[in-house]
Amino acid sequence: MGLILLEALAAGLVFILIIWWTMFSGRKKGELHDDTEPEADSTPDDRGQPPKA
Repeated sequence: MGLILLEALAAGLVFILIIWWTMFSGRKKGELHDDTEPEADSTPDDRGQPPKA
């Protein structure tokens, strides 16, 4: 009975270790963020100027 409990405890610790590893392993400063924003398709009338009436 004690051996079964010891094995269950070991399996639980391995499970927690795997969860911990997947949560906190990776880049030191987190994920890289893309600083460049995608440019919208600009038309000649879409340059920040009001449309001509």
